[in-house]
Amino acid sequence: MSMHIALYLAEIGSQHGAWRHPKAGNTRPLDWRFYRDLAQKAERACLDMVFLADKLSVDDVYGGDFRATVESRALPQHVEPLSVIASLVGATTHIGLAATVSATYTQPYTAARTLATIDHLSGGRVAWNVVTSVSDGEARNHGLDQHLGHDARYAKSAEFTRLVKKLWDSWESDWLVRDQATGRHGDASKLHYVDHDGDWFKVRGPLNVPRPPQGHPVQVQAGVSGNFERTALEQAEVVFGVQPDLTRAQAFYRRFKQQLTEVGRSPDSLKVLPGIVPIIGQTRREALDLERELKELVLPEAALSFMSASMNHDLAQYPLHQRVPDIASQLTGSRGRFQAVLQKARDEGWTVAQLGTWYAQSLGFFSPVGTASEVADELKRWHDEGGGDGFVVLPAIMPLGADDFLEQVVPRLQDRGAFRTAYPGQTLRDTLGLAVPPNQFSSATV
Repeated sequence: MSMHIALYLAEIGSQHGAWRHPKAGNTRPLDWRFYRDLAQKAERACLDMVFLADKLSVDDVYGGDFRATVESRALPQHVEPLSVIASLVGATTHIGLAATVSATYTQPYTAARTLATIDHLSGGRVAWNVVTSVSDGEARNHGLDQHLGHDARYAKSAEFTRLVKKLWDSWESDWLVRDQATGRHGDASKLHYVDHDGDWFKVRGPLNVPRPPQGHPVQVQAGVSGNFERTALEQAEVVFGVQPDLTRAQAFYRRFKQQLTEVGRSPDSLKVLPGIVPIIGQTRREALDLERELKELVLPEAALSFMSASMNHDLAQYPLHQRVPDIASQLTGSRGRFQAVLQKARDEGWTVAQLGTWYAQSLGFFSPVGTASEVADELKRWHDEGGGDGFVVLPAIMPLGADDFLEQVVPRLQDRGAFRTAYPGQTLRDTLGLAVPPNQFSSATV
Protein backbone atom coordinates (compact mmCIF):
# COMPACT_ATOMS: atom_id res chain seq x y z
CA MET A 1 0.00 0.00 0.00
CA SER A 2 1.28 3.46 -0.93
CA MET A 3 2.36 5.72 1.92
CA HIS A 4 0.63 9.01 2.69
CA ILE A 5 2.62 12.23 2.90
CA ALA A 6 1.64 15.67 4.22
CA LEU A 7 3.81 18.80 4.05
CA TYR A 8 4.03 21.16 6.99
CA LEU A 9 3.47 24.58 5.44
CA ALA A 10 5.62 27.30 7.03
CA GLU A 11 7.69 30.24 5.85
CA ILE A 12 10.80 29.17 7.77
CA GLY A 13 12.34 25.80 8.54
CA SER A 14 11.41 23.78 11.59
CA GLN A 15 15.02 23.89 12.78
CA HIS A 16 15.17 26.99 14.95
CA GLY A 17 18.51 28.27 13.67
CA ALA A 18 17.83 27.63 9.98
CA TRP A 19 16.77 31.22 9.23
CA ARG A 20 20.40 32.28 9.86
CA HIS A 21 21.84 29.95 7.19
CA PRO A 22 23.01 31.49 3.88
CA LYS A 23 20.78 29.07 1.96
CA ALA A 24 17.63 30.10 3.84
CA GLY A 25 14.97 32.02 1.98
CA ASN A 26 13.89 35.52 2.88
CA THR A 27 10.15 35.37 2.38
CA ARG A 28 8.19 38.48 3.24
CA PRO A 29 5.76 37.56 6.07
CA LEU A 30 2.27 36.71 4.84
CA ASP A 31 3.30 36.64 1.18
CA TRP A 32 0.48 34.65 -0.43
CA ARG A 33 2.68 33.75 -3.38
CA PHE A 34 4.90 31.69 -1.08
CA TYR A 35 1.97 29.58 0.11
CA ARG A 36 0.56 29.28 -3.40
CA ASP A 37 3.85 28.19 -4.94
CA LEU A 38 4.62 25.65 -2.22
CA ALA A 39 1.12 24.15 -2.32
CA GLN A 40 1.32 23.84 -6.09
CA LYS A 41 4.72 22.13 -5.88
CA ALA A 42 3.31 19.72 -3.30
CA GLU A 43 0.36 19.02 -5.57
CA ARG A 44 2.62 18.31 -8.54
CA ALA A 45 4.36 15.77 -6.31
CA CYS A 46 0.93 14.20 -5.51
CA LEU A 47 1.18 14.78 -1.75
CA ASP A 48 -1.94 14.06 0.29
CA MET A 49 -2.16 17.50 1.87
CA VAL A 50 -0.46 20.62 3.10
CA PHE A 51 -0.78 21.28 6.82
CA LEU A 52 -0.82 24.54 8.79
CA ALA A 53 -0.29 24.64 12.54
CA ASP A 54 -1.52 27.50 14.71
CA LYS A 55 -1.07 29.25 18.03
CA LEU A 56 -3.27 32.03 19.37
CA SER A 57 -0.63 34.24 20.99
CA VAL A 58 2.96 35.37 20.64
CA ASP A 59 5.01 33.08 22.89
CA ASP A 60 5.61 35.08 26.06
CA VAL A 61 6.05 32.50 28.83
CA TYR A 62 9.87 32.43 28.73
CA GLY A 63 11.03 35.20 31.04
CA GLY A 64 7.47 36.51 31.31
CA ASP A 65 7.51 38.40 28.00
CA PHE A 66 8.08 37.97 24.28
CA ARG A 67 11.63 39.35 24.08
CA ALA A 68 13.39 36.02 23.50
CA THR A 69 10.73 34.93 21.04
CA VAL A 70 11.05 38.03 18.87
CA GLU A 71 14.82 38.42 19.09
CA SER A 72 15.98 34.81 18.63
CA ARG A 73 13.33 33.28 16.37
CA ALA A 74 12.52 34.24 12.80
CA LEU A 75 8.76 33.85 12.92
CA PRO A 76 7.09 34.58 16.25
CA GLN A 77 3.78 35.21 14.48
CA HIS A 78 1.32 32.59 13.24
CA VAL A 79 -0.82 33.15 10.17
CA GLU A 80 -4.54 32.46 10.58
CA PRO A 81 -4.70 29.01 8.94
CA LEU A 82 -8.33 28.91 7.77
CA SER A 83 -7.75 32.11 5.80
CA VAL A 84 -4.66 30.60 4.19
CA ILE A 85 -6.31 27.35 3.08
CA ALA A 86 -9.31 29.29 1.77
CA SER A 87 -6.92 31.39 -0.31
CA LEU A 88 -5.36 28.22 -1.77
CA VAL A 89 -8.65 26.72 -2.96
CA GLY A 90 -8.48 28.36 -6.38
CA ALA A 91 -4.74 27.81 -6.77
CA THR A 92 -4.95 24.01 -6.39
CA THR A 93 -7.23 21.25 -7.65
CA HIS A 94 -6.45 17.95 -5.86
CA ILE A 95 -4.24 18.40 -2.82
CA GLY A 96 -5.80 18.40 0.65
CA LEU A 97 -5.79 21.62 2.69
CA ALA A 98 -5.43 21.12 6.44
CA ALA A 99 -5.81 23.89 9.03
CA THR A 100 -5.61 23.94 12.81
CA VAL A 101 -8.64 24.85 14.94
CA SER A 102 -8.56 25.39 18.70
CA ALA A 103 -11.38 23.57 20.45
CA THR A 104 -10.68 25.63 23.58
CA TYR A 105 -11.03 29.10 22.06
CA THR A 106 -13.34 28.65 19.05
CA GLN A 107 -17.13 28.47 18.95
CA PRO A 108 -18.39 25.19 17.41
CA TYR A 109 -20.95 26.88 15.16
CA THR A 110 -18.34 29.24 13.72
CA ALA A 111 -15.85 26.41 13.13
CA ALA A 112 -18.48 24.17 11.52
CA ARG A 113 -19.71 26.92 9.23
CA THR A 114 -16.24 28.06 8.11
CA LEU A 115 -14.90 24.56 7.49
CA ALA A 116 -18.05 23.49 5.64
CA THR A 117 -17.81 26.55 3.40
CA ILE A 118 -14.17 25.88 2.48
CA ASP A 119 -14.89 22.19 1.92
CA HIS A 120 -17.64 23.14 -0.53
CA LEU A 121 -15.46 25.70 -2.30
CA SER A 122 -12.58 23.21 -2.62
CA GLY A 123 -14.73 20.32 -3.81
CA GLY A 124 -14.08 18.29 -0.67
CA ARG A 125 -10.39 18.79 0.14
CA VAL A 126 -10.40 20.16 3.69
CA ALA A 127 -8.97 18.68 6.89
CA TRP A 128 -9.07 20.22 10.35
CA ASN A 129 -6.43 19.66 13.00
CA VAL A 130 -8.26 19.87 16.33
CA VAL A 131 -6.07 21.16 19.18
CA THR A 132 -6.70 22.14 22.79
CA SER A 133 -4.12 25.00 22.73
CA VAL A 134 -1.33 25.12 25.27
CA SER A 135 -0.54 28.35 27.10
CA ASP A 136 -1.74 31.05 29.47
CA GLY A 137 -0.83 33.55 26.74
CA GLU A 138 -3.59 32.12 24.56
CA ALA A 139 -6.00 32.18 27.50
CA ARG A 140 -5.31 35.86 28.18
CA ASN A 141 -6.18 36.69 24.59
CA HIS A 142 -9.60 35.08 25.08
CA GLY A 143 -10.84 36.55 28.34
CA LEU A 144 -9.20 34.12 30.80
CA ASP A 145 -6.31 34.47 33.20
CA GLN A 146 -5.15 30.87 32.91
CA HIS A 147 -5.33 28.08 30.39
CA LEU A 148 -7.69 25.22 31.20
CA GLY A 149 -6.23 22.18 32.89
CA HIS A 150 -5.27 19.15 30.81
CA ASP A 151 -8.33 17.01 31.61
CA ALA A 152 -10.77 19.89 31.30
CA ARG A 153 -9.59 21.06 27.93
CA TYR A 154 -9.67 17.54 26.49
CA ALA A 155 -13.21 17.11 27.79
CA LYS A 156 -14.15 20.40 26.15
CA SER A 157 -12.42 19.33 22.92
CA ALA A 158 -14.33 16.04 22.78
CA GLU A 159 -17.66 17.85 23.17
CA PHE A 160 -16.60 20.53 20.67
CA THR A 161 -15.71 17.96 18.01
CA ARG A 162 -18.88 15.90 18.43
CA LEU A 163 -20.98 19.06 18.20
CA VAL A 164 -19.23 20.34 15.07
CA LYS A 165 -19.88 17.00 13.36
CA LYS A 166 -23.50 17.07 14.49
CA LEU A 167 -23.89 20.54 12.97
CA TRP A 168 -22.47 19.25 9.67
CA ASP A 169 -25.02 16.43 9.81
CA SER A 170 -27.91 18.82 10.48
CA TRP A 171 -28.40 18.95 6.70
CA GLU A 172 -29.08 15.67 4.93
CA SER A 173 -27.48 15.40 1.51
CA ASP A 174 -30.78 15.06 -0.39
CA TRP A 175 -32.42 18.18 1.06
CA LEU A 176 -32.56 20.04 -2.29
CA VAL A 177 -35.81 19.63 -4.32
CA ARG A 178 -35.75 22.69 -6.63
CA ASP A 179 -39.15 22.07 -8.22
CA GLN A 180 -39.78 25.27 -10.17
CA ALA A 181 -43.27 24.21 -11.21
CA THR A 182 -44.56 23.84 -7.64
CA GLY A 183 -42.27 26.42 -6.06
CA ARG A 184 -40.84 23.89 -3.61
CA HIS A 185 -37.12 24.54 -3.26
CA GLY A 186 -36.08 22.23 -0.42
CA ASP A 187 -37.33 19.48 1.86
CA ALA A 188 -37.58 20.91 5.38
CA SER A 189 -37.69 17.42 6.86
CA LYS A 190 -34.07 16.99 5.80
CA LEU A 191 -32.87 19.78 8.10
CA HIS A 192 -32.56 19.21 11.84
CA TYR A 193 -32.10 21.17 15.03
CA VAL A 194 -29.17 19.79 17.01
CA ASP A 195 -30.52 21.11 20.36
CA HIS A 196 -27.18 20.62 22.10
CA ASP A 197 -26.94 21.59 25.77
CA GLY A 198 -23.70 20.20 27.17
CA ASP A 199 -21.07 20.95 29.79
CA TRP A 200 -19.31 23.51 27.61
CA PHE A 201 -21.58 24.53 24.75
CA LYS A 202 -25.23 25.27 24.05
CA VAL A 203 -26.21 25.35 20.36
CA ARG A 204 -29.63 25.02 18.75
CA GLY A 205 -28.69 24.72 15.06
CA PRO A 206 -29.17 23.76 12.33
CA LEU A 207 -26.09 25.01 10.48
CA ASN A 208 -26.86 27.54 7.75
CA VAL A 209 -24.52 25.83 5.27
CA PRO A 210 -25.34 22.43 3.69
CA ARG A 211 -23.42 19.32 4.70
CA PRO A 212 -19.84 19.36 3.33
CA PRO A 213 -18.97 17.30 0.23
CA GLN A 214 -16.89 14.94 2.41
CA GLY A 215 -19.69 14.61 4.94
CA HIS A 216 -17.15 15.73 7.54
CA PRO A 217 -13.82 17.32 6.65
CA VAL A 218 -11.05 14.90 7.60
CA GLN A 219 -10.13 15.18 11.29
CA VAL A 220 -6.44 15.37 12.16
CA GLN A 221 -5.13 15.20 15.71
CA ALA A 222 -1.58 15.71 16.98
CA GLY A 223 -0.07 14.62 20.28
CA VAL A 224 1.12 11.72 22.42
CA SER A 225 -0.56 12.05 25.83
CA GLY A 226 -3.06 9.61 27.30
CA ASN A 227 -5.91 12.11 26.89
CA PHE A 228 -4.87 12.65 23.28
CA GLU A 229 -4.92 8.92 22.57
CA ARG A 230 -8.36 8.41 24.06
CA THR A 231 -9.82 11.29 22.06
CA ALA A 232 -8.05 10.27 18.86
CA LEU A 233 -9.29 6.68 19.09
CA GLU A 234 -12.86 7.98 19.29
CA GLN A 235 -12.75 10.80 16.77
CA ALA A 236 -9.59 11.23 14.66
CA GLU A 237 -8.89 10.02 11.14
CA VAL A 238 -5.26 11.13 10.84
CA VAL A 239 -2.80 11.17 13.75
CA PHE A 240 0.29 13.38 13.58
CA GLY A 241 2.72 11.93 16.11
CA VAL A 242 6.21 12.45 17.52
CA GLN A 243 8.27 9.27 17.23
CA PRO A 244 12.07 9.77 17.34
CA ASP A 245 13.05 6.30 16.12
CA LEU A 246 11.61 3.30 14.30
CA THR A 247 11.34 1.05 17.35
CA ARG A 248 9.11 3.52 19.20
CA ALA A 249 7.15 4.26 16.04
CA GLN A 250 6.46 0.55 15.51
CA ALA A 251 5.34 0.07 19.11
CA PHE A 252 2.97 3.04 18.93
CA TYR A 253 1.60 1.96 15.55
CA ARG A 254 0.88 -1.63 16.66
CA ARG A 255 -0.73 -0.53 19.90
CA PHE A 256 -2.82 2.20 18.32
CA LYS A 257 -4.14 0.03 15.50
CA GLN A 258 -5.03 -2.70 17.99
CA GLN A 259 -6.88 -0.21 20.16
CA LEU A 260 -8.90 0.90 17.14
CA THR A 261 -10.27 -2.61 16.73
CA GLU A 262 -11.04 -2.75 20.45
CA VAL A 263 -13.25 0.36 20.18
CA GLY A 264 -15.01 -1.04 17.11
CA ARG A 265 -13.18 0.88 14.39
CA SER A 266 -11.38 -0.48 11.36
CA PRO A 267 -7.59 -0.06 11.53
CA ASP A 268 -7.79 1.54 8.07
CA SER A 269 -10.15 4.26 9.35
CA LEU A 270 -7.22 6.16 10.90
CA LYS A 271 -3.84 6.96 9.35
CA VAL A 272 -0.79 7.31 11.58
CA LEU A 273 1.69 9.86 10.22
CA PRO A 274 4.79 10.51 12.36
CA GLY A 275 6.58 13.78 11.73
CA ILE A 276 10.02 13.83 10.12
CA VAL A 277 12.65 16.58 9.69
CA PRO A 278 14.72 15.47 6.68
CA ILE A 279 18.08 17.03 5.79
CA ILE A 280 19.04 16.28 2.19
CA GLY A 281 22.24 16.79 0.21
CA GLN A 282 23.58 15.91 -3.22
CA THR A 283 26.06 13.70 -1.36
CA ARG A 284 25.96 12.26 2.13
CA ARG A 285 28.87 14.51 3.07
CA GLU A 286 26.93 17.56 1.91
CA ALA A 287 23.89 16.53 3.97
CA LEU A 288 26.02 15.96 7.09
CA ASP A 289 27.72 19.32 6.60
CA LEU A 290 24.32 21.05 6.33
CA GLU A 291 23.14 19.29 9.48
CA ARG A 292 26.27 20.44 11.34
CA GLU A 293 25.96 24.01 10.06
CA LEU A 294 22.32 24.21 11.14
CA LYS A 295 23.17 22.91 14.61
CA GLU A 296 25.89 25.52 15.01
CA LEU A 297 23.42 28.31 14.24
CA VAL A 298 21.01 27.40 17.05
CA LEU A 299 20.60 29.81 19.95
CA PRO A 300 19.31 27.93 23.02
CA GLU A 301 16.84 30.72 23.81
CA ALA A 302 15.13 30.19 20.45
CA ALA A 303 14.01 26.72 21.45
CA LEU A 304 13.56 27.47 25.13
CA SER A 305 11.10 30.28 24.39
CA PHE A 306 9.11 27.95 22.14
CA MET A 307 9.28 25.10 24.66
CA SER A 308 8.22 27.33 27.54
CA ALA A 309 5.06 28.42 25.73
CA SER A 310 4.27 24.89 24.62
CA MET A 311 4.85 23.47 28.11
CA ASN A 312 3.22 26.52 29.73
CA HIS A 313 6.20 26.54 32.09
CA ASP A 314 8.88 29.25 32.23
CA LEU A 315 12.30 27.70 31.56
CA ALA A 316 14.00 31.09 32.01
CA GLN A 317 13.88 30.56 35.76
CA TYR A 318 16.64 27.95 35.42
CA PRO A 319 20.20 29.11 34.59
CA LEU A 320 21.39 27.93 31.18
CA HIS A 321 24.39 26.10 32.70
CA GLN A 322 22.24 24.27 35.28
CA ARG A 323 21.31 20.62 34.82
CA VAL A 324 17.73 20.17 33.67
CA PRO A 325 15.58 19.88 36.82
CA ASP A 326 12.76 17.40 37.38
CA ILE A 327 9.80 19.52 36.25
CA ALA A 328 7.72 17.03 34.25
CA SER A 329 4.90 17.07 36.81
CA GLN A 330 4.68 20.88 36.64
CA LEU A 331 3.73 21.10 32.96
CA THR A 332 0.25 22.48 32.34
CA GLY A 333 0.50 22.88 28.56
CA SER A 334 1.60 20.21 26.09
CA ARG A 335 2.49 17.32 28.33
CA GLY A 336 3.07 13.96 26.63
CA ARG A 337 5.83 14.92 24.17
CA PHE A 338 7.73 17.12 26.63
CA GLN A 339 7.70 14.64 29.48
CA ALA A 340 9.66 12.29 27.21
CA VAL A 341 12.01 15.11 26.16
CA LEU A 342 12.68 16.13 29.75
CA GLN A 343 13.32 12.54 30.79
CA LYS A 344 15.87 12.17 27.98
CA ALA A 345 17.58 15.38 29.09
CA ARG A 346 17.83 14.13 32.68
CA ASP A 347 19.05 10.70 31.58
CA GLU A 348 21.77 12.33 29.46
CA GLY A 349 22.70 14.86 32.14
CA TRP A 350 22.08 17.85 29.91
CA THR A 351 22.13 21.47 30.97
CA VAL A 352 19.17 23.69 30.18
CA ALA A 353 21.14 25.21 27.27
CA GLN A 354 21.93 21.75 25.89
CA LEU A 355 18.26 20.84 26.12
CA GLY A 356 17.30 23.91 24.08
CA THR A 357 20.01 23.26 21.50
CA TRP A 358 18.99 19.62 21.08
CA TYR A 359 15.28 20.36 20.82
CA ALA A 360 15.81 23.14 18.27
CA GLN A 361 17.42 20.70 15.85
CA SER A 362 14.42 18.47 15.13
CA LEU A 363 11.68 19.26 17.71
CA GLY A 364 11.98 15.65 18.89
CA PHE A 365 11.01 14.22 15.49
CA PHE A 366 12.95 11.63 13.50
CA SER A 367 15.49 13.40 11.26
CA PRO A 368 16.82 11.33 8.36
CA VAL A 369 20.05 12.80 6.94
CA GLY A 370 21.58 11.86 3.59
CA THR A 371 21.11 11.92 -0.14
CA ALA A 372 17.63 11.86 -1.64
CA SER A 373 18.03 8.13 -2.33
CA GLU A 374 19.14 7.42 1.23
CA VAL A 375 16.26 9.41 2.73
CA ALA A 376 13.77 7.69 0.39
CA ASP A 377 15.14 4.27 1.38
CA GLU A 378 14.82 5.12 5.08
CA LEU A 379 11.23 6.33 4.71
CA LYS A 380 10.32 3.22 2.73
CA ARG A 381 11.87 1.07 5.47
CA TRP A 382 9.81 2.84 8.14
CA HIS A 383 6.65 2.35 6.11
CA ASP A 384 7.35 -1.27 5.15
CA GLU A 385 8.29 -2.24 8.70
CA GLY A 386 5.20 -0.80 10.38
CA GLY A 387 6.44 2.57 11.58
CA GLY A 388 3.38 4.38 10.23
CA ASP A 389 1.07 4.88 7.28
CA GLY A 390 3.23 7.73 6.01
CA PHE A 391 4.74 10.98 7.23
CA VAL A 392 4.26 14.67 7.94
CA VAL A 393 7.32 16.37 6.46
CA LEU A 394 8.69 19.37 8.38
CA PRO A 395 11.59 20.71 6.28
CA ALA A 396 14.57 21.78 8.39
CA ILE A 397 15.33 24.80 6.18
CA MET A 398 12.99 26.64 3.84
CA PRO A 399 12.39 26.66 0.98
CA LEU A 400 15.44 24.49 0.22
CA GLY A 401 14.30 21.56 2.37
CA ALA A 402 10.81 21.46 0.87
CA ASP A 403 12.12 21.74 -2.69
CA ASP A 404 14.69 18.97 -2.16
CA PHE A 405 12.07 16.66 -0.68
CA LEU A 406 9.41 17.31 -3.32
CA GLU A 407 11.74 17.32 -6.33
CA GLN A 408 14.24 14.63 -5.30
CA VAL A 409 12.92 12.36 -2.55
CA VAL A 410 9.34 11.96 -3.81
CA PRO A 411 10.38 10.83 -7.34
CA ARG A 412 12.61 8.18 -5.78
CA LEU A 413 9.74 6.96 -3.61
CA GLN A 414 7.59 6.81 -6.72
CA ASP A 415 10.30 4.85 -8.59
CA ARG A 416 10.31 2.35 -5.70
CA GLY A 417 6.53 1.96 -5.91
CA ALA A 418 6.15 3.43 -2.42
CA PHE A 419 4.17 6.54 -3.36
CA ARG A 420 1.46 7.42 -5.86
CA THR A 421 2.05 9.11 -9.21
CA ALA A 422 -1.54 10.39 -9.60
CA TYR A 423 -4.45 11.24 -7.34
CA PRO A 424 -7.03 8.46 -7.00
CA GLY A 425 -10.07 10.75 -6.90
CA GLN A 426 -11.27 14.28 -6.24
CA THR A 427 -11.62 14.56 -2.45
CA LEU A 428 -9.13 14.28 0.36
CA ARG A 429 -11.05 11.25 1.61
CA ASP A 430 -10.43 9.63 -1.78
CA THR A 431 -6.72 10.36 -1.45
CA LEU A 432 -6.49 8.97 2.09
CA GLY A 433 -8.77 6.01 1.44
CA LEU A 434 -11.29 7.11 4.06
CA ALA A 435 -15.04 6.49 3.85
CA VAL A 436 -17.61 9.30 3.98
CA PRO A 437 -19.15 9.14 7.48
CA PRO A 438 -22.88 8.40 7.68
CA ASN A 439 -25.23 11.23 8.61
CA GLN A 440 -26.44 10.68 12.17
CA PHE A 441 -29.78 12.31 11.35
CA SER A 442 -30.61 10.40 8.18
CA SER A 443 -33.47 7.92 8.37
CA ALA A 444 -31.25 5.15 7.05
CA THR A 445 -28.70 5.72 9.83
CA VAL A 446 -31.35 6.05 12.51
